[in-house]
Amino acid sequence: MLSNERMRIILQQIQLQSTVSVVELSERLKVSVDTVRRDLKTMEQEGLVKCVRGGACLPESVASVSNFRGREIIHSEEKREASRKAIAHIKEGDVVALNSGTTNTILAQEIAASCKNITVITNNLSAIGVLMQKPEIRLIAIGGMVDVTENSTYGSDCEREFAAYFPDLCFLSINAVNFKDGFTDFRLSELGVIRMLARQAKRVIAVMDSSKLGKRSKCKVLNLEEVDLLIMDGLVSREVREEYERRGLRIE
Repeated sequence: MLSNERMRIILQQIQLQSTVSVVELSERLKVSVDTVRRDLKTMEQEGLVKCVRGGACLPESVASVSNFRGREIIHSEEKREASRKAIAHIKEGDVVALNSGTTNTILAQEIAASCKNITVITNNLSAIGVLMQKPEIRLIAIGGMVDVTENSTYGSDCEREFAAYFPDLCFLSINAVNFKDGFTDFRLSELGVIRMLARQAKRVIAVMDSSKLGKRSKCKVLNLEEVDLLIMDGLVSREVREEYERRGLRIE
């Protein structure tokens, strides 16, 4: 097997698992541990992976960025591509819930541009600022404590208000996903909101750009099977999509 093919498989495995071990890759690729180490070192020099003791992971990226303003410009085109796919699932008359996050802010822009005669329920203050300009969209703003860093509301009052609704759809902006750990996020104040929406909504759709695939963030929030569909941009390979589907999560 040529080195380029080995590196492609290594990247796929890291996308699926978050981290991979040298021994695991050696067995999978049927090459020596030293060959795997050389491949990983080459990939690290090219910025494709980060070598860690005994294996490798993806380099630090959006999954570890905690500043809302900074995240707004990271992978913005991929977030918009995923958001445009997402609005195809909205029907006239639907009640749609959005949580906080930069991807859902972009999704709110796409909803404002393309949807009408729907109801949107959200704690995302940036999304509220977008949607309140569209009188044909009924907007329900969820209250609570204000997180000025995330431009959102949170806390027990916020979760209690969300609990009064049973949306047709909820679109979840989440920080990271891999098939070993499920969906994870660094926004500890948002975890209760995400879990509440996943329980209340008829259909649960995560909307994420592909840079978050194979990553692990600070805290477990949902299992793969608790999400009906993951919508991403077009940079996810067919092999990775098929492997996630075998694990119980369809990626569109």
